[in-house]
Formats: sequence, structure tokens, C-alpha cells
Amino acid sequence: MTVVYLPTKPTLLCLLRNGSAVFWEGGVSGGYQALLLDEDQGWLLVGGKDYIYLLRPDSLDLPTRTIYWPAAKEHVEHCRQAGKSLETECANFVRLLQPYNKTHIYACGTGAYHPKCNYLHLGHNNEALFMLSHSEESGQGKCPFSPKEPFAARLTDGELYAGTSVDFMGANAAIFRTSLKGSSQHYIRTEAYDHNWLNEPEFVDSFSIPDTHSSDDDKVYFFFKERAVEAGQWDKKVYSRVARVCKNDVGGKRSLINRWTTFLKARLVCSIPGPSGVDTQFDELEDIFVLETKDPQNPTIYGVFSTSSSIFQGSAVCVYSMASIRAAFNGPFAHKEGPDYRWVEYKGRIPYPRPGTL
Repeated sequence: MTVVYLPTKPTLLCLLRNGSAVFWEGGVSGGYQALLLDEDQGWLLVGGKDYIYLLRPDSLDLPTRTIYWPAAKEHVEHCRQAGKSLETECANFVRLLQPYNKTHIYACGTGAYHPKCNYLHLGHNNEALFMLSHSEESGQGKCPFSPKEPFAARLTDGELYAGTSVDFMGANAAIFRTSLKGSSQHYIRTEAYDHNWLNEPEFVDSFSIPDTHSSDDDKVYFFFKERAVEAGQWDKKVYSRVARVCKNDVGGKRSLINRWTTFLKARLVCSIPGPSGVDTQFDELEDIFVLETKDPQNPTIYGVFSTSSSIFQGSAVCVYSMASIRAAFNGPFAHKEGPDYRWVEYKGRIPYPRPGTL
């Protein structure tokens, strides 16, 4: 079964089942942005505006089970006073639904620009449970403030990796890791307001992909687009990126405290040869799909790109191997030098430990 979200009809979902299209219009308020499908258990969770829905795609004629999860009234009022729309912004838009364990789902919503998270209990196979826990958590660093902001998140091994902004204005974007185990919720993030780390990023997706047979080598990859610092201060060129962090990164002890010490990013190039040797660049990543293979360490990566040119409008699909992505993170590296302080290839001796390693 394949699930397709139709963004042009915010109150309509289309499910492709056995070659036929089945439409679901049982939602209360639309705003569907988060979907989580469990094919083994036969259910689909849908996150919408102020509601979470539990669907049985094979039995859409049965009543849909719902949970009402609104934003606090004081947060809605504060949102309204800040000039936001009551209809499209000042509500709890559910943006994140990730499996936590066999019986619980971790859910986060915008909370009327006051993001919040909770655990959704689905129970075991024969249990009829569908309820939120009584205690909520802050969603800062886990979910955007705005229902319109692109973001990416992945929950793995009890830790949530999220690419999102962490302020009301959406100006402070970061790649976060928050531990959901225990009560401390220790976090690590990219450096704040440093354009060399992230420069107005728009996150597309993230994935946990093992490097070797040892779990100590596991990495999390983020795919996004951002303003290119290499292009110069006044050039607003956009580049697509792939970034990675190591799962066992604990941050620095004297410097880079609560900051990634393994963060690396590389440009994701999608182009076709053009006349006179000039390539046509598809710089803006729109979507990403990871196709699993028999080797879990080497899935195939498919990217959907568009052009940022005002002269030529087009789209393309580019395919990447994990070997080529890993090779990019092994160098060569770029740095700034010279009187005009341009980004050029670093030709000196690579320091040990080299960038992006523990």
C-alpha cells in the first residue's frame, strides 16, 4: 500500500490500495502534515490541525478514531497578538509522528508557536488503546514553531535528531539531537547564528544509515538546501546539501560544548551537460527517497530537484550511491584564504583528528 498526500486539498487524503484510489474525508480541520504508516499492524496515523487520526486503510468505512490535541488558550492568544493567523497558524499543527517503541509513538506539534511533544499510546495488537500521556514536553529543538516551516526529524535508539528552527521568528535554525531517555533530555546542536554551519536552511528529510557492521560507526544524514556561503555575500544562490553527524558524538569538553564535533556537510550536485560545456544546475532539492537494498549500509539515494534560474525552469531526478556520498566526506575540504577571502580547496596537511571525526 502506498500513501499519497494531496496538498492542494487540505481536507483530503488519497490512499492507493490494490491499484485503486480510496479517498478519506473524515478529518475535522485539515492541515495534514504528518503521516505514519505501519503496514504490519495495518494502521495509518495522520497528524492534522489540533487532531491526530487513527485510520485503518483497509476499513475506511469504519468510524475514524481521533484525539483532540489543541494548543493552550494562552498560547493561541499570544500567537494572535503577535499578528499570526488564527486559522492557519495559531493552532497545534501536528508536524512529527515517529515510532518510539512497539506501543508508543512520539508526537510533536507547533502549539500555536509554542511547540510541544507527547507520547501517543497505541497498545499491543489486541488492545484498543489510542490516547496521549498526561505529561507534555517542550517541543523546542524538536519541532518548528511555524506550521509552514520545512523541517526534518528522525527518532532512532531513543534519541530524536531534528533539523528545525528554535525561535519564534524562525531565524535560529539548527540540527539537534535530544535524548528522550530519562528526565534530563540532554541535547547537542549545530552552532547558533554561524552561517558556515547552516545558512538559512530548508530541511527536506533525514535518515539513519549505518556505516559499518559496528553500531559505533552509525551516522545520521540530513538533506536540505540553503543559501550558499561559497557564492559570496551578495549572491543569493541556493545549494542543496547533505550533512552528517555521528550517533556517538557527545560534544566537546572544553570547546564545542553541547555542539557537534562530527558535523560535516557537502554540496549535493545535480546537473546535466549543456552547450559549450556549461552545465545546467538543478540546485534546489525538493524531496529525497532512500531505497533500501540487501546491504543496509548502501541504500540508493534518489533526489528530486528544481532549478532556481529565472531563465530556465525545470526539474530532474538524480541518483546517488552511499559510496559517493561517503567519499565526499573524506575530502578534499574547502576553506577561506587569500586577500579576497574566497572559498578554495584546502591543500595543506589535514589535521588529526580530521574534520568530522571523533
